[in-house]
Amino acid sequence: MPRIPDTFRILLIGGGGREHALAWKLRQSPRVERLWVTHPENPGLGALGDPCEAPLDLKHSFRLERFCEKERVNLVVIGPEDPLAAGLADKLAAPGRAIFGPGAEGAKLEADKSWAKQLMRSASIPTAESRTFTDPRKAKSYLETRETSQVVKASGLARGKGVVVADSLDEALEAIDRIMVQRAFGDAGAAVVIEERLQGPEVSVLALTDGRAIYTLEPCQDHKRLLEGDRGPNTGGMGAYCPSGAVDDAMMSRIEQGVIVPAIDALRREGVEYRGVLYAGLMLTPAGPKVLEFNVRFGDPECQPLMMRLRGDLAEILYRAGAGGLADADIDWDPRTACCIVLASRGYPDKPETGETIVGVENAEAMEDVQIFHAGTKRDGEGRLVTAGGRVLNVVALGDTLAEAREKALQACDVIHFPGMQLRRDIGAAAPAIRA
Repeated sequence: MPRIPDTFRILLIGGGGREHALAWKLRQSPRVERLWVTHPENPGLGALGDPCEAPLDLKHSFRLERFCEKERVNLVVIGPEDPLAAGLADKLAAPGRAIFGPGAEGAKLEADKSWAKQLMRSASIPTAESRTFTDPRKAKSYLETRETSQVVKASGLARGKGVVVADSLDEALEAIDRIMVQRAFGDAGAAVVIEERLQGPEVSVLALTDGRAIYTLEPCQDHKRLLEGDRGPNTGGMGAYCPSGAVDDAMMSRIEQGVIVPAIDALRREGVEYRGVLYAGLMLTPAGPKVLEFNVRFGDPECQPLMMRLRGDLAEILYRAGAGGLADADIDWDPRTACCIVLASRGYPDKPETGETIVGVENAEAMEDVQIFHAGTKRDGEGRLVTAGGRVLNVVALGDTLAEAREKALQACDVIHFPGMQLRRDIGAAAPAIRA
């Protein structure tokens, strides 16, 4: 087992709400000597870390490599999927430096949905029946033979938006045109995966791993659709809560034994020692849990309620996952429930409007058991906080019950304002009872 450093010098890569939550938790470790961030223009990150002087250039990573050498960085935490798919973890790896995040081969689990489906079949991991197409005409012909509604997914990285849950054949055919012909998601739409539409509660189960040891985190419930009542287009996520009452101890055991462990074992058979976090998006069908998708990083916004509840030294936990020795990590949980509500810009997810002035964040942050994470914000030339992305802020609250956490989060949302602000007020409203 590698020696755990006495102090940590950390480079955090990424600039959204997930990374702000990670930085917030990392800063609680008394052993963090320095924390550098690649996106200090995010006011939340800029307040917690020092700017990394090297640019995040995925095609020319040598400057980041030199930065890590010069500053004696001993832990790199890679937040988003794009750098992982580009192999940044492989490029920054060095003796004495732990990388939290898989290499390019492991990142194919998210970057190539067709490859992920093949891996799942080889490992007998339950998932939806599917077919992959690179020709839009053949994809449409296949759809026309299906008697049940289908899900159309861009095979590559589409930031959580390249999935269309079609209610009709016309909607599915339109999705093929949008993804493959119009290339709404760029090269991610060079191929599509068409799969059967599963029925049941959807949950997110994330596990930390050092390639051998596995620690499953508390289950989360995400809300992908833009509008209340799970209507409207898919988004990157409009809110989440943790833990999910849909997963009791028996169900968690089935997920670990039938999904998480077989996935890590299958990767090892492929020669991949996967280190980081494995995210399983699952549908709890009448036949048991089935995988909708794998992600190779913390979910956003699932990461935010997870960080609110996590107890332990996150710097050491992530180091152990990246370097080995996760089995000896000290991890515990706040017994309370965390609820996260996303505040989004007008026009999100298609054409978000930015540059709108945000007010009330300081008042919301002053509320008890509430934390605000910056996802798409910046300071304008006059120092005002303004919107700078589709998902703008993550409002997270803790409560003894989900209802209490949700109410606190909504109260905090109500003191924040910017023109065109979108939110779902039903995050967690229809949840099953939290397990004992």
